[in-house]
Amino acid sequence: MFDIGLQEILVIGVIALLVFGPSKLPELGRMAGRAMREFRRASDEFRSTVETNLHINDPDPVIQPLAPADTGPAPLPSETEPQFLEPVSAPEATTALPDAGEPYCAQRGSRLFHRRECSWVGRILEVERVYLKRTADAHEEGYRECPVCEPWEPV
Repeated sequence: MFDIGLQEILVIGVIALLVFGPSKLPELGRMAGRAMREFRRASDEFRSTVETNLHINDPDPVIQPLAPADTGPAPLPSETEPQFLEPVSAPEATTALPDAGEPYCAQRGSRLFHRRECSWVGRILEVERVYLKRTADAHEEGYRECPVCEPWEPV
């Protein structure tokens, strides 16, 4: 890390022994260890908070079930390569949705709402969907506009 060799460590140890004495050296080592542990814990907590805030609006990936092969046994999915669905295009999204009559849709626990034609609506499970009639209703419930489809309603 710092390119410190064995000789440099021995010199630092001898100087610390002369400055602090043999009775204080173990106590200083324990204090340094506790400080390093606390610093590592705080940095891990900060990193997890930042990662959580950066990925808060990302939808969970939908895992595609593997179809059995026509010839021979079906290949097993690799543990390192998850199978994900491709985003649903706008015409397919409208056919996949039930005829609820509401032009806007959101996911429970999410922060965004979408037009029903938005490709992200296809990724929301039916049981998790919240249908909305107006953008004002969505804003009242705390939802924000999707940056992809930018839902709006004519005045």
